[in-house]
Formats: sequence, C-alpha cells, structure tokens
Amino acid sequence: MTSGGSSRSAGSAALTPEFRPPWLAPLVDNVDRVPQAYRRKVPPDFLAAVTKARVAGAGGRDAAVLVLFSGPSSEHASRQLPDDADLLLTVRAGTLRHHAGQAAFPGGAADPEDSGPVATALREAQEETGIDPGRLRPLALLERMFIPPSGFHVVPVLAYSPDPGPVAVVDQAETAVVSRVPVRAFVNPENRLMVYRTGTGPGFAGPAFLLNQMLVWGFTGHVISAMLDVAGWSQPWNTEDVRELDEAMALVGSSEEPL
Repeated sequence: MTSGGSSRSAGSAALTPEFRPPWLAPLVDNVDRVPQAYRRKVPPDFLAAVTKARVAGAGGRDAAVLVLFSGPSSEHASRQLPDDADLLLTVRAGTLRHHAGQAAFPGGAADPEDSGPVATALREAQEETGIDPGRLRPLALLERMFIPPSGFHVVPVLAYSPDPGPVAVVDQAETAVVSRVPVRAFVNPENRLMVYRTGTGPGFAGPAFLLNQMLVWGFTGHVISAMLDVAGWSQPWNTEDVRELDEAMALVGSSEEPL
C-alpha cells in the first residue's frame, strides 16, 4: 500500500495525500492498516480459498476502482466525520458478465494505454459516472487484492474531492445506479448486517450494508467496513444478524428512509 505526506507518481497521476481534509486524515495516514482490518472480517476458510484461487489465477487481469470521498475541505478543522461527507458508489447493470447487479466502487479493467491504477480508476469512473477527473485528488493506493469470481487483481485508489460535480449513469448497459452515499449511512449500525452467498453457508458471511437503493456486500462491503474501522468511524453493530444473499437483496428498497 502507498501512503505518506508528499506527492508520489502513480502512472501519469500523482498521489497527493497532503490534500486530504482533516476529517479524512485518520484513514489516509493509516491506510496501510486497511488490509489487516479487511482480513480480520474474512472467515479463515474463505481466506484460504481466495489464496488458493489467487495462486491459480496468477495471470489474471489488472483492474482498479475509485474510492472517492467527498465533503468539506480544510476549513472544516475537526477530525470528526462531517454529516455531509459521502462516498461514490454504483450498482452494476444486471446484464453484465461479472458481478451483475452488485453495488461497487466505479472502476474496471486496465487498458494497455493506462499508465497505472490511478489512470485506470479515473478513466473508468468517468466512463461510468460522468465525473470530471480534474476535480479529484488521488490520495493513496490500497493493497492490490484478488477477486476470485472475476479473476481480477484490483487496486483500490483512495481519492478526495470537496466538490466532485454532477454524477449520473452514463451507459445503462453497464450501470444501473450512481449514488453519492452519505458516509453516515455506512456508520449507522441499523444498516449493517452479515451476508453470505447462496450455497456457501453462514460460515462464509462478510460485512454488508443494507441501504434503500442497494445492498453493499462482497469485496466492496469488506473494503468499506475496513475503512470505517481504520478511520475510527465504526460503531458497535449486530454481527449476529446473518442473512443469505437472496434474502438480504429482497430487503433493498423496503425502508421508507432515503438511505
């Protein structure tokens, strides 16, 4: 993982952690702790299966995702999480080959022309959400992770913008929903549960977030849960609320609350 207090090259784009706002500093300054926090929530049997699949898929394709936080900049001096801080997420179209209908960070496979994971993440995010990359500050790279269902080796790119501008679905064949989700919605214990994929059993359950527009689970849910822990934003929640994926998906949109 890459972090620190000075600009670093990540392909054609520089990492500029010094542009983090005070409230995001606990995460950016401790970004190297995210993998440990991530693995703490992964069942040992599942972690072993992922390790085996990673070895078998050593030639898998590179990819990157954009983990974009937005919210007040330097004038908000407190390190406390602002109420209006948000995180950019999408819901993938139900017709896609990989991770259909799943909530995800914007991103995708690297193109040969991409100079590195930052370039990949920014390009893919622009293609999926219409976001202007010039408004964003890449801050750090999270550890490269292997995703067995798709065979991708994914680098999450942590970024920040005080105002990312308008975002929306660009191509309905690829993306069903684009949303700037309040970080408070992920912190809220009422929105948290454990989810396991159909056919695996509760022993393979991982952290998830039940929101009105989406169920955030799998890789994305794990990364968000780990970031909440590292940043010190996480609140106690009921880890014994364990649901099978189809059961949890059926609850999406059942709340009268917006998130």
